[in-house]
Amino acid sequence: MTAWWKNAVVYQVYPKSFQDSNGDGIGDIKGITSRLDYLAKLGIDAIWLSPVYKSPGIDNGYDISDYEEIDPQYGTMEDMDELIQEAKKRNIRIVMDLVVNHTSDKHKWFIESRKSKDNPYRDYYIWRDPVEGHEPNELTSAFSGSAWKFDKKTGQYYLHFFADQQPDLNWKNPELRQKIYDMMNFWINKGIGGFRMDVIELIGKDPDKMIRENGPMLHPYLKEMNEHTFNGKDLMTVGETWNATPAIAEEYSDPARKELSMVFQFENQSLDQQAGKEKWYLRKLDLGELKKVLVKWQTQIDFNHAWNSLFWENHDIPRVISRWGNDKEYRVQSAKMFAIVLHMMHGTPYIYNGEEIGMTNCPVKNINEVEDIESINMYHERLQKGYSKNELLRSINTKGRDNARTPMQWSNKENSGFTEGTPWLHVNPNYQNINVQAALGDPDSIFYTYQKLIKLRHENPIVVDGDFKLIKNTGDNILAYYRILGNEKWLVVANLSENKEQLSLEDELQKVLISNYPPKSNLKNMTLEPYEAFSAIVK
Repeated sequence: MTAWWKNAVVYQVYPKSFQDSNGDGIGDIKGITSRLDYLAKLGIDAIWLSPVYKSPGIDNGYDISDYEEIDPQYGTMEDMDELIQEAKKRNIRIVMDLVVNHTSDKHKWFIESRKSKDNPYRDYYIWRDPVEGHEPNELTSAFSGSAWKFDKKTGQYYLHFFADQQPDLNWKNPELRQKIYDMMNFWINKGIGGFRMDVIELIGKDPDKMIRENGPMLHPYLKEMNEHTFNGKDLMTVGETWNATPAIAEEYSDPARKELSMVFQFENQSLDQQAGKEKWYLRKLDLGELKKVLVKWQTQIDFNHAWNSLFWENHDIPRVISRWGNDKEYRVQSAKMFAIVLHMMHGTPYIYNGEEIGMTNCPVKNINEVEDIESINMYHERLQKGYSKNELLRSINTKGRDNARTPMQWSNKENSGFTEGTPWLHVNPNYQNINVQAALGDPDSIFYTYQKLIKLRHENPIVVDGDFKLIKNTGDNILAYYRILGNEKWLVVANLSENKEQLSLEDELQKVLISNYPPKSNLKNMTLEPYEAFSAIVK
């Protein structure tokens, strides 16, 4: 029997920005529960819920101080139980975002760990002596600077691959691993649908050998985790793996290996940055390269023995239509094109909140408008190195994480219907025109394209199980492919550019299933409009 998550469409909710229920300007769990009918109308099967655990909020909840408590800004454990139950009534599962590579420095384990070298919790984290009065080695943090922080109390450094306040856990300690598995079972017993595992590729790290991702113990740890937690249960597990190749993705997701259901891979996400450099070094996207990477992840994975996830956006990534489409004159067309291309592919699609109504990036004019720690650290570090403010703001407006975190745009009411208070992060001023209320009232809106794509997946095994076959020699700007299952053959065609493009195919058109322009009547000598996309049954 096909696992439910292969047939599913997952919707990511960023709780802080989704819906505020009590007027404090911060989205909360009751707010999410109040919007479940909207998500049921869209047709999704699961909600990936970004962290709502107790946290000081240095990295918006990805710094957890108590895994078994809800942060008061989001509500209570009773609210969480209610969300799980109410979602279940609508056949929606809640997939928890779980961070087990690191904790907050306010977690009781770390508070104990830093007290003394012989504290029982000392070995839950990674401590090293200074080398010649300096950091143990050259490892760097993803949030700028060294990955080592000196702690005066015991005269040693601790490792943190993210903020100073996010010390890395020491997975070599079996007692720590058991504590993590117990905590995971606490959530599984509450009836959740699974876990999204944050930066999971880092847990096998060996800092002394400068190994970060894909360390030698990564897969043994995942096998052990599976055995102690989700083995034999009807759960979905997806790992965040920035450095996965198709071969590595198969290692994670081959059911015979008993690790995870699938991973997020990010190869396409680095295509608009300069080779070998950080994401802030911008370059124009080459559509031929984008097409090549999309096809690679459809053809180099053995879908009989592995699985893939499909996404354009998440809480760390800017809005795709601002980034690779056109968020001005072709906002609707390019949003629908990206949806059709992705949802017709092999794998499980993820929708990030607001993507289904075509939300866009929200540029800022000043660093004071920025909330995200990654962007702020980068700005100040580079300002000291002589970069210009304009250059740095351009990078932040293009790639900064706040672009994806502006509040959900529900209506044209003040603050987009997100809150009656002052929102924690500025609302994108275009909410007057781009909002859920307007989308639901327009039968031709982006929302209904997503709804239709979800329905097509649920009702047609070819979308889930069909083989992927690329149509070659179409030029860089056109992505065209077939999905084939038995005698059934579906065609998907997309113009990835804002130019008109020509394409001629020999297939006999039987029925257009979905399109973002008036449907084609035949496939010979087609002129594809800017960002035109469609899927059709062909012979």
